[in-house]
Amino acid sequence: MNTIVKFYETVDDSLLKFAVIVAKSNGKWVFCKHKERDTYECPGGHREAGENIDDTAKRELYEETGAIDYTIQPVCVYSVTAPNNFDGKETFGKLYYAEIKSFEGELHSEIERVELFDELPKNWTYPQIQPLLLKEVEHRRNLGE
Repeated sequence: MNTIVKFYETVDDSLLKFAVIVAKSNGKWVFCKHKERDTYECPGGHREAGENIDDTAKRELYEETGAIDYTIQPVCVYSVTAPNNFDGKETFGKLYYAEIKSFEGELHSEIERVELFDELPKNWTYPQIQPLLLKEVEHRRNLGE
């Protein structure tokens, strides 16, 4: 079974398990490098019990990038169905876009470093998912301009 990514306008809030933030700073893509991997990923993570999904996005953006001055907006809901993810069940997350103006000097998470890219990286942590999320954000932002 392959990984399947679908996009939705909205789903019931209780289904949203994670938030992922596509971010830029000074026109460059913002990606995180995890301490245990040699790949790059968008900031994001799992929703905590009782947490509003928008708060999940803000918390993860701060924890994983150190962003302290930024704007963030929801883009859409998406789902991932993958054999090695939640027993192959369709799981839902909310996709955000952020413009980061300034970063704190220190990171407070499992992220080793944050890097800014002119071009998208080649070595993704989730190559079957992340490029599709970025494409969707770009597509929806271009429609809105």
